[in-house]
Amino acid sequence: MTPAPASGGHAVARNTAIFSLATGFSRVAGLAREITAASFFGTTGPASAFTIAFQIPQLLSGLFAQTALSSAFIPVFTDLLHRGRRREAFRLASTLLWTMVLVIGGITVLLILTAGLIMPLFIGSTFNAALTSLTVGLSQVMFPVVLLLSVTGLVVGILQSNQRFTIPAFAPVVWNLVILLFMIVLRHKFHGGNQLYAYAIGVLVATVVQLAMALAALRRIDFHFQLTLDWRDPRVRRVLALMLPVTLSVGILNFDLLINSSLGTLVSRQAPRAIDAAFRLYSLPQGMFSVAVATVLFPTLSLMAARGDIPAIRRTLGSGMRQILLLLIPAAALMLVLATPIVRLIYQRGHFTTHSTHLTSVALFWFACNLPFAGVNLLLTRMFFAAQQPWVPTVLSAINIAVDVVVSLLLYKPLGITGLVVGTLAAQVVMLGMQLQQLRARFGRLDAIQTVRITARIALASALLAGVAWGVWRLLEGVLGSSLLAQILSVGSAIAAGVSIYAAAVLVMRVPEAHQIRRFFTRRRPAEPVGEV
Repeated sequence: MTPAPASGGHAVARNTAIFSLATGFSRVAGLAREITAASFFGTTGPASAFTIAFQIPQLLSGLFAQTALSSAFIPVFTDLLHRGRRREAFRLASTLLWTMVLVIGGITVLLILTAGLIMPLFIGSTFNAALTSLTVGLSQVMFPVVLLLSVTGLVVGILQSNQRFTIPAFAPVVWNLVILLFMIVLRHKFHGGNQLYAYAIGVLVATVVQLAMALAALRRIDFHFQLTLDWRDPRVRRVLALMLPVTLSVGILNFDLLINSSLGTLVSRQAPRAIDAAFRLYSLPQGMFSVAVATVLFPTLSLMAARGDIPAIRRTLGSGMRQILLLLIPAAALMLVLATPIVRLIYQRGHFTTHSTHLTSVALFWFACNLPFAGVNLLLTRMFFAAQQPWVPTVLSAINIAVDVVVSLLLYKPLGITGLVVGTLAAQVVMLGMQLQQLRARFGRLDAIQTVRITARIALASALLAGVAWGVWRLLEGVLGSSLLAQILSVGSAIAAGVSIYAAAVLVMRVPEAHQIRRFFTRRRPAEPVGEV
């Protein structure tokens, strides 16, 4: 059975909406996990040790799995399915599976054995011997995640190529809930900073559960891995060849947060954890909107690229960028004006103090400025992967990371946390300009004039949102005080009022993407045979 491509605009909108909803649940579950962790551990030195210990396996997982693997694998796998060569597609996937088990499994074992040498390389002068030892121990518990997520990335690529988005989207919800459960139940089995081991064990078990869910979903498309290692298959070599630049590109992009955390250890013991806490809030709209749009459009863009349909690519990319901007610019505006109230409401309890709120809100403010740029960059990078031209974003990403490092090193001493996040912002702005230039050379103008006009309307509506949201919060905060209920009411009302004004404004200003979303939720349409979402 060859999967039907999600060709219709309504089908893409439906897949995007469902993926956004599932990702939203995941981010909310992740936020619950982060709130609990903040209450238990605050922005202490041990919490920063966990942050770095978690980010190294996470970075390596990004290199070998998730975006890197699926971006190299999906175009080749989708092309085989489109041509009705399902048996060859399965053989390709099976060879890649056992290759990863052998190669990445070996790398994972090596990482565990050499963690004592690797982890200190990412730690600055503010960490003492006890914190360094804790960082090493936590990383050893979580390094197996690299192999587990690599296999998960392959399975998810198979599912998405068959237009199956539901399980891949909802598995992270379960992942977050399992971690939360282990963190609560096991924490009291340890003492002091070692309580973070409950968190690390939860990450490992949750990743096993997530892989099991993805494997179970394969049965619904009648897929079974085979015991085969056909390295002579030219398609295997093609995927591996594509993976090299994709791995470098994705790894470089994911390196931004690790740079912030590692250089944060030069600022203070609290800085890495504060930056990570702000990043979790920043990633909520990023995951719900830009990741959802890019993930749903990627198989479609891969098919368009395989057909050489340049006009369709231009239309799809232009629409995708405007959808991302429609959702991320107002999200950034809300974070800019409500950074401190949001951080205080979500995190400030238990060991997360007023000082922790100050550090985190500073980071969140500058992450908010980064939000639209990073969102569009994600989609544009996926376009190069879909066109099987991954070396282009790889080279651009190398420039990106150079800008990030240089700006961060120049600014971290005078500006502290602000300087580190501004480095990330500067790098994303440069990356966006370079990617647009390269795509224009290959595909034309990408509806540039319409995108600029629509973005100007979105920016104006977002300014109205920011003013209304800040005014409502300021008024209610002065009247209601700072109790938890009062904070919920003041921040919630501010966001609701701002979003309402924004929604009305973009509809009045006739932003096409806003009307598309309204029609999606207000019209009944017959289901389209595009496969399960």
